[in-house]
Amino acid sequence: MTQSPATPTPAQDEPTGATRDIASDVVARVLARAGTARAEGGTVHARHDGEQLELEERSALRRVVGLSTELQDVTEVEYRQLRLEKVVLVGLWSPGSDPREDGAPSSAEEAEISLRELAALAETAGSQVLDGVVQRRAKPDPGTYLGSGKAAELADVVASSGADTVVIDGELAPSQRRALEDIVKVKVIDRTALILDIFAQHAKSREGKAQVELAQLEYLLPRLRGWGESMSRQAGGQVGGAGAGMGSRGPGETKIELDRRRIRNRMAKLRREIQAMAPGRETKRASRKRHAVPSVAIAGYTNAGKSSLLNAITGAGVLVENALFATLDPTVRRTRTEDGRVYTLADTVGFVRALPHQLVEAFRSTLEEVGDADLLLHVVDASHLDPEGQIAAVRHVLADIPGVEDVPEVIVLNKADLADPETIARIRLRERRTVVVSAHTGEGIEHLRELIAHELPRPDVEIDVVVPYSRGDLVHRVHTEGEIDHEEHTPEGTLLRGRVAQALATELVGASAQA
Repeated sequence: MTQSPATPTPAQDEPTGATRDIASDVVARVLARAGTARAEGGTVHARHDGEQLELEERSALRRVVGLSTELQDVTEVEYRQLRLEKVVLVGLWSPGSDPREDGAPSSAEEAEISLRELAALAETAGSQVLDGVVQRRAKPDPGTYLGSGKAAELADVVASSGADTVVIDGELAPSQRRALEDIVKVKVIDRTALILDIFAQHAKSREGKAQVELAQLEYLLPRLRGWGESMSRQAGGQVGGAGAGMGSRGPGETKIELDRRRIRNRMAKLRREIQAMAPGRETKRASRKRHAVPSVAIAGYTNAGKSSLLNAITGAGVLVENALFATLDPTVRRTRTEDGRVYTLADTVGFVRALPHQLVEAFRSTLEEVGDADLLLHVVDASHLDPEGQIAAVRHVLADIPGVEDVPEVIVLNKADLADPETIARIRLRERRTVVVSAHTGEGIEHLRELIAHELPRPDVEIDVVVPYSRGDLVHRVHTEGEIDHEEHTPEGTLLRGRVAQALATELVGASAQA
């Protein structure tokens, strides 16, 4: 990835020589690291990840780089491959450390991290990154985002590289996108549209698909664009030739207005469907609460290793892939502590910097699992260049979920086998409760299990009862939900001494009285 050559542009568009060199270095490093990641091959799985059949299904159709659909010989038609979408990335950063409302990076280092993430997002969506441009500006241009001079340079980069798409590392206003497309003459999308596209590819459950479609429609609604006849109106009465008569004449409804109305109707239907799915989740959640089953929620940045950690603790065999947003649908698995207590472990959707607010709203019902948990495992990729930034991004999203502030949080520094020890030490000094693990090698997993067992709520009601043999279901519940210090089989029934929750203690006393 190279920085486009400098041409005379307005003063605020023109970076200094030093800045141009920095931008050139940023894009070069991004491309080099992306190439290294591709050369290293696909995801490496551990034994506890299982057979990964879902990953084989996802990988069954892959677009091939470097092949063309233009045939010299018609007999080659059976061997044609799909053309890979080729993209150019565009980043923008502003000097200074003051926070900015648009959320753009404020230093060259932050711009590099953000552009690397954008390159990974583009490749996850199935694209090939050809080139990129990083610009220093005081603020985005309201007309073309980059300014007229840099937009013209971008058009040259697109033409010379043969790209068919430009991806902007930010959120574009509808007018900015249209203006850029008019200049560069190819499709222009922003970071939000790219993330929505990945979610649409990876959603598998009925609820997940509905949530993603709702987010896509919310994003599309203000960005509809009409051309030519699509702006014409459906005239009524004699003007329209419909013969509807008096009272029906008027300007009618344009095609774009009709599209907007259909989108709003579809969004309303999707909201009703998602709301109708809520009772199922509530029933499962209420069942766990009624039986006093503690719950642990796993949250964190995308590709931090949440699914790998779930597999390492429970052997769930959830899909694991070295890609952003590889798994979207939440997974809940039941497991036990070393002393036999049952608890559930829930894997939630991953987060990312500037996560589209449409997705946050659409997946709010899924994220409520975190607010109802007894313990939150905040998984962090300790090998990342900016793990502190990842922690801040996740906490920013979780802050809007009710009840999260009351859930104890443990920072799980994953990928310890790849991380810099200084980075791990720095984070452990800043965070109150941390544990260092490697879900791939198994390092620290036993310590994490011990920590979970220590943090989970314990039964607090002492029992010393004789349960009749006809109520074996209650004995089973004591084994799964409580702690047993002594168990003895007597002529009258099963003698139990230990600790259980209040609701179960009441049932045990009632059964003992009937014995």
